[in-house]
Amino acid sequence: MPRRRTGVLLPLEEAVLEVGLRHLRNSDPDFYGFAMAEALDDATRSLTAHGTLYKTLDRLERNGLLVSRWEDVDASEAGRPRRRLYRVTDAAVAALETSRALQARAARPRLATS
Repeated sequence: MPRRRTGVLLPLEEAVLEVGLRHLRNSDPDFYGFAMAEALDDATRSLTAHGTLYKTLDRLERNGLLVSRWEDVDASEAGRPRRRLYRVTDAAVAALETSRALQARAARPRLATS
């Protein structure tokens, strides 16, 4: 498996952070996995499996770009299981900017030196 470049996010990670930041800007900072999957499917049409999304959410949380908590709701009253709610951290904006800058730098053609 190829190694990831330090500071470069995967496309799915970038998409999750973008949607999470949009939630934050709209004063609705918390989101849950299934709603994220729907938003990503609408936006990118590239989500292959929900398991992939949940692994990505976990990885982003371990890297300090998301925080999560369990919803404070009675599952029997709500008629559904509790949801794990996620929120982007302040570090998410910087990570997204850094990732894009590194990718742009890598995409620029290099000049031959003689």
